[in-house]
Amino acid sequence: MTTPVLLVTGFLGAGKTSFVNAMLAQSGRRRIAAIVNDFGSINIDEELIDTRTDTVVGLANGCVCCTLQGDLLRTIKLLLARDLTPEHIVIEASGVADPAGILQALQDPVLWKSARLDGVVCVVDALDYPTRRSDELWRAQLAGANFIVLSKTGDLEDRKAAELAAALSKAGTPVIDLSREPFPTELFLGTGPTSGFRSTEATPPIHAGRFAKVEWQTEKTITLAGLQAVISEFAPVLMRAKGLLSFTERPGQSFLLQMVGRRVTLEPWDRALTGCRLVLIGERNELAPSELEARLDALAG
Repeated sequence: MTTPVLLVTGFLGAGKTSFVNAMLAQSGRRRIAAIVNDFGSINIDEELIDTRTDTVVGLANGCVCCTLQGDLLRTIKLLLARDLTPEHIVIEASGVADPAGILQALQDPVLWKSARLDGVVCVVDALDYPTRRSDELWRAQLAGANFIVLSKTGDLEDRKAAELAAALSKAGTPVIDLSREPFPTELFLGTGPTSGFRSTEATPPIHAGRFAKVEWQTEKTITLAGLQAVISEFAPVLMRAKGLLSFTERPGQSFLLQMVGRRVTLEPWDRALTGCRLVLIGERNELAPSELEARLDALAG
């Protein structure tokens, strides 16, 4: 089983801890381990994380992107070695951390077999935006994100909030304003760990505020070209996709598909599996679940 890792970044005071707490509050019965890093020897953020999570691990005395890379990897490996391993790992980076260093640490080939980066969220303080937008570190945090979460927009007029979201999404990164829409739990925690197939039937779409989720599986193989065509067709309205796939062109091999925001990867999976299983999440007002399911069904026809 591969445990997904969600990295939460953002400048000092942006609202990262509030975001993590909100996510924990909406996590249901999922087993989540939170790794919290603060800049300094006293980790205040660790104390602020609610006890809804099974495990809170504090990393102090530095920036997780530099001096603490070794500690981060050791912490994740210890979490995965527990009898009851977490279903998700959430890392809250220090406000002075460049996510590039953390991403590099998470590329560790040994760790990659059991825990893989599932997404990067950057929390942006709407009130601080005018003074931060030229800051080099702030821009690096933003550039490394698959999703942008706006915080502290409650006092902004709808027009101003919309203008800010549009400015931040120019590079194509989805922007979520938590003051104006429900917390998108399925977007950040919906794909779950990657493991073997279950014999359950595909579930109907789950509608939660802005997003819809489609789960699809088949015991047959599909063609790579067919999958590429479907992903290309629905990419404008898809925000997440994750799946284990068997292709007709590659008998005896399995592949892991990951789509987070606009980033799509397809790589070999180290276990032999039969068939395909996909979880896809998109914009509720733009994604037609029945059409997507029909296109997927046609691949297995």
